[in-house]
Amino acid sequence: MSMMSLTCSFQSPEADRTPIKSVAVIGAGISGVVSAAHLIKEGFEVAVFERTGTVGGVWCYDERVDRDPPFPNTVPPVQDWTDVETEGLTAAEALILHGPPGPCYAGLKNNVPTSLMKSSLLPWPEGTEEFIDQHRIVHYLQDIARLHYVTEHVQFHTRVASVTKAAGDARWTVETSTLRVVENTFSVLKKSESFDAVVVASGHYHIPFVPDIPGLAAWKDRFPDRVMHSKNYRTPEPFRGKTVLLVGAGASSLDIAREVDTLGGKVYQSRRESKYDLTASRLPEAVKRVAMVAKFITNDEIDVSQPVCNRANTSAIPGKIVLEDETILEDIDYVVIATGYITSYPFLGKLEQPAVAWEDADETTLITADGYTTHNLHKDIFYIPDPTLVFVGVSQLVSTFSLFDFQARVMAKVLAGHVHLPAESIMKAEQRERKARFQPGDRFHALLLGEQAYIAEVLAWVNADLTKAGLAPMEGMDAKWLMAYDNFRANGRR
Repeated sequence: MSMMSLTCSFQSPEADRTPIKSVAVIGAGISGVVSAAHLIKEGFEVAVFERTGTVGGVWCYDERVDRDPPFPNTVPPVQDWTDVETEGLTAAEALILHGPPGPCYAGLKNNVPTSLMKSSLLPWPEGTEEFIDQHRIVHYLQDIARLHYVTEHVQFHTRVASVTKAAGDARWTVETSTLRVVENTFSVLKKSESFDAVVVASGHYHIPFVPDIPGLAAWKDRFPDRVMHSKNYRTPEPFRGKTVLLVGAGASSLDIAREVDTLGGKVYQSRRESKYDLTASRLPEAVKRVAMVAKFITNDEIDVSQPVCNRANTSAIPGKIVLEDETILEDIDYVVIATGYITSYPFLGKLEQPAVAWEDADETTLITADGYTTHNLHKDIFYIPDPTLVFVGVSQLVSTFSLFDFQARVMAKVLAGHVHLPAESIMKAEQRERKARFQPGDRFHALLLGEQAYIAEVLAWVNADLTKAGLAPMEGMDAKWLMAYDNFRANGRR
């Protein structure tokens, strides 16, 4: 994609500036809902594009599951925008292709307490517990959307195929397709619209990351119903009394381990040591943590002198697993890959470079082969070469609803012209310095107990401009949030 040079003056209040009037928001999860709500409050014309049929994003439970990802699946894939044009496709199949089900499982609850996970737009109902099920979270998001006039701006079953701005153009061209279903027939309406700004709020949990572990692809091929990614986990019932190997140690791995344990299953959790491994203290006592998987094998040629775990289950997968410490696991019934997701914005065309290594990203690239970092964002929000392209929800290991609401408020103030970004050269220099501090094993967007410092830094910049303009300063997190944050951190829950 050919990008225009930055001509709209977010950098200074004095320069000529093309006013922002219309904004496209991609996604109707938490990031999209709060972004749209704050933009509407500022008086913008807003269109929200949501590829499913409801507001709520990853918190919406759907009994259907997405298609299996490739095994392995390690780099951002290229989206096939013609997938729903396949001859003989049913309406049910088209719905899954066009708006795939998310990763929500029936027993999902928030792992950050509601006292920390809230929007400035709406308090939780009085008496809400700290940890609640996903149905109540979806209701909360839908209440925000309804009360702040977002719902009527959402175009459901609509996916964004392309977001482009040619050199010299002042506006973004957004191409979409809307799937319309009547009984078992469907049609696709394609449309092209122009917007002054685009907010990407599409989240992280769409494309499963499947590591390239020797033998894993063969296991998936031979035992397809026994090897899965956690995105397609819905309930623990299939694992009742079974032996399950979880690969990965994030939030979904913790939840699955707990649920399988309650049904009498035996669980191994395979992982590498990392400062981001925050779940060990919350695992059930019976769950056995083991080293990372080195390889999956499907034959009996194995050194019997090595320690072997669990030789009891005769209905297990007829294969063995070698760990990095050379321990061997066998008699495993199911393997669940819980290694997270690939960050991808396939609608952004050439700004996504899956063949480029992280360290080789230039000053226009957004996504590289690591499939995690979104490059060239100021404060994890504004695309530096053209800040009319905005991202809300990129930061990770944070109190999601609260921080994303904060980022959305900042975004709306900047697009409204009340707050001005630093000069492009300053933002680029800051980005280079941030990358220079990056250490192997770090996650570029993981704040990990750094939220208060991030919020304070952003507020200092935002409120300096608002004060100069004679406007009321923007508030950060309230006293209840700050107290809850200190308690959460002191209890070692992060």
